[in-house]
Amino acid sequence: MRTLFLLILALGTAGFLHAADEQFATLKVGSETYTQVTITTVTKTAIYFTHSRGIGTAKLKDLDPSLQAHFHFNATEAAAKQAEQTQGNALYAKTLREAPAAKRPAAPPVETNAGDDIIPAHEIHAKSFLNRPAPDISIEKWLNGVPEMQGKFVLIDFWATWCGPCRRSIPHLNELYGKFKDKLVVIGISDEPEQAIRAMTEPKIEYTVVSDSQGRTAKAVEVRGIPHTMLIDPHGIVRFEGMPHYLQEKSLAQLIAKYSL
Repeated sequence: MRTLFLLILALGTAGFLHAADEQFATLKVGSETYTQVTITTVTKTAIYFTHSRGIGTAKLKDLDPSLQAHFHFNATEAAAKQAEQTQGNALYAKTLREAPAAKRPAAPPVETNAGDDIIPAHEIHAKSFLNRPAPDISIEKWLNGVPEMQGKFVLIDFWATWCGPCRRSIPHLNELYGKFKDKLVVIGISDEPEQAIRAMTEPKIEYTVVSDSQGRTAKAVEVRGIPHTMLIDPHGIVRFEGMPHYLQEKSLAQLIAKYSL
């Protein structure tokens, strides 16, 4: 199997605004006061931290002005980042609205390389690699172990904890992984820091999750909207790309049957 993964050993710092592991005896966020606080990550919009009762996150815009200044909060940059996230959600919702429905004329189907099965025609919001070698996938940190990928299909899912549509896709990806785990590895790639990813406990993710906080892989794939998935066969060739809900169990079974080693 072609080598798909470039392991990045050092944690990148691009996009972080302040040194991590800074400690505070107390931290007030709105009406809540946290004690024994250790700041783990600071981004343009939020801080992630541990405290005496567990882990937490807070929007920089909700902090006192003195703390905003301490963490170098820039309202313009934060608003731009928030707009990017909102645009991602809107893009996904638009795609769902425009997807073929049973009671209206369907868009012309695009045949997959899976025999009689078809996947509805749909726009992808990334560079296309369909039926071509997949790009190298940069892994900054595996958050729940390194899966065995030799001879298996690999389904890459670009997602983020702030992305509502991404979170709604998790149960579907869990089901696909549960059904085909003997032949399939699912890897969720987020460009968020580890602390932000670990802070999300619902919905539970049953597949592999990694952090690529510098977004190397998303840039290589030119991802413009999430969630975005790519199914890579054991030879390293992309056999599906698009939003997760377009890849159903029947289609995946046929792709696996056709392109297995």
